[in-house]
Amino acid sequence: MPHKSGEVTSLTLDNIGVSIVEISRLKGHERTDEVRLRNLRDEIKSDGMLMRPIVVDEKTNVILDGHHRIKALSLLGCSRIPVCYVNYNSERIGVLCMNKDLEITKSKVIEAALKDEPFPPKSTWHYITSSKTLNHVSYIQRRVDIPLTDLK
Repeated sequence: MPHKSGEVTSLTLDNIGVSIVEISRLKGHERTDEVRLRNLRDEIKSDGMLMRPIVVDEKTNVILDGHHRIKALSLLGCSRIPVCYVNYNSERIGVLCMNKDLEITKSKVIEAALKDEPFPPKSTWHYITSSKTLNHVSYIQRRVDIPLTDLK
């Protein structure tokens, strides 16, 4: 499915498009936490909609943010999800390792996903730089409020 280029050149939300993508096309680099997953699944089911898209690398379809949302939607019988595509090679996108026992780089994120050897849950924190500040990658996720029926 074609999508608007996600090259992060400005942090205005107008530059980041949202595409509806088949979940089966996406590759995760982290496992999910079962308690967090159940809670999110129940919240999304109660809302009857997904409020925010996930963030994915446009070249590899590797998920940067949204592993729990994908799994929750799958459990709810959905096969599609809204995605913000970005260029993961951009110098403005980076990753911090949240697990003191691991050394994680952007290339290791891609490798883990492509080899289907995911890291533990919440091992990474992807960010976008703006001047001298770091913003979590969710900063670019504008609210979409898509009914679950549209994602089945």
